[in-house]
Amino acid sequence: MPKRVLQGVVVSDKGEKTIVVKVERRFTHPVMKKTVRRSKNYHAHDEANVAKVGQTVSIEECRPFSKTKTWKLVEAAQAAAVEAPAA
Repeated sequence: MPKRVLQGVVVSDKGEKTIVVKVERRFTHPVMKKTVRRSKNYHAHDEANVAKVGQTVSIEECRPFSKTKTWKLVEAAQAAAVEAPAA
């Protein structure tokens, strides 16, 4: 069975070798016929601590690393937007 791959945005990289990725899905509401956005946070294993907040990343389903981590980082697709500090 193939492993699921999801794409989302890193919302936290505070943990050691752990990132939190927000994955958003869109679907049409069955009654209202309106597009609805739902999001969910996934904890993913980042061995090299390469992902930063704001980056778009791909995560893949894998064996459990801990109680909440059952995903691992596949690739960091897009560089994070760097904000210049206010002078």
